[in-house]
Amino acid sequence: MGKQSTVPFGPQHPVLPEPVHLDLVMEDEKILKAIPSIGFVHRGLESLIEKKDFSEMVYVVERTCGICSYMHGMGYCEAVENIMGLEVPRRGRFLRTIWCEMSRVHSHLLWLGLLADAFGFESLFYQAWRMREKILDCFEMTTGGRVIFSVNTVGGVLKDMEPEHIKIILETIDWIEKELKVIRKTFLFDATVESRLKGIGVLTKEEAHDLGCVGPFGRASGLKVDTRKRGYAAYPEIDFEPVTSLAGDSYARCEVRINEVFQAIDIIRQAAAKIPDEKEINVPIKPTQNPDGEFFMRVEQPRGEACYYVKANGSKLLDRLRIRTPTFANLPGMLKTLEGADYADVPILILTIDPCISCTER
Repeated sequence: MGKQSTVPFGPQHPVLPEPVHLDLVMEDEKILKAIPSIGFVHRGLESLIEKKDFSEMVYVVERTCGICSYMHGMGYCEAVENIMGLEVPRRGRFLRTIWCEMSRVHSHLLWLGLLADAFGFESLFYQAWRMREKILDCFEMTTGGRVIFSVNTVGGVLKDMEPEHIKIILETIDWIEKELKVIRKTFLFDATVESRLKGIGVLTKEEAHDLGCVGPFGRASGLKVDTRKRGYAAYPEIDFEPVTSLAGDSYARCEVRINEVFQAIDIIRQAAAKIPDEKEINVPIKPTQNPDGEFFMRVEQPRGEACYYVKANGSKLLDRLRIRTPTFANLPGMLKTLEGADYADVPILILTIDPCISCTER
């Protein structure tokens, strides 16, 4: 038996620019237990319901996270729309779906770049982010923003896509698909990369289920759970199945996310082919029309299932807004993968849940 020691990891460290602190109980280079300390970020987003009315809160909620800002705004809007009994026009639902999958492409490409940087493959990092820039150009073209998009509104969306916009998006994802096939060979078949990912941080299907893991992190352990199949936006009209793997290690999490980029590209093509040719993209709301009731909405963020609980009282100000983000759900699973791992693998294992601490703490 070696001597046990406790090593602090974070809150400032090279894995991500957000504060998460772990106390690593170690024996030599092996981790016996990881104890998290979260709560360094307090932005008070949920308490702003006392000052901002339900329509203004769309812009607050999407600032929960800069990477998945679009779907945060959409998830909140869907919750309020269910309370008010609003049916978003069909074209608006398809536009939401296209932007959702564009978000998934840019988020996963960002993660792939960060993963490459974490195991020291800098040129691979640049290749992934070079591809991501192209999808951000499409966001800027259709929404006007590259980080915060502000196109969701209660009742639909604020901006439409012209035929030439859709044409450019389809050309862009064709290019991304071609480029991704090239770097996929390095991520999945390079011996050096495999040595850093295969067999590292294994989480079984039973452990992932019991710990409530969501998104690619859970699906890489065999959990076939994807809240898009519940049927929000235009997903009921899209043909797809959740991407899963059975290995449950860091390699499987990388593989699942790469395959989800290919899947997102296919969903965008399906949505572009089926989008109706109509003018209505939102339902106008009367000044006196306020939500009264409560609803619990679930959407599939790039990182996994996000939940939005909205409680309204018939006035413009909500009674309660509660957001549960995927990183919060995946922290127990991450701690499990750290047990028995080498100290050198800690940054990669933290990264494999695609953590967003500002999402988690709001």
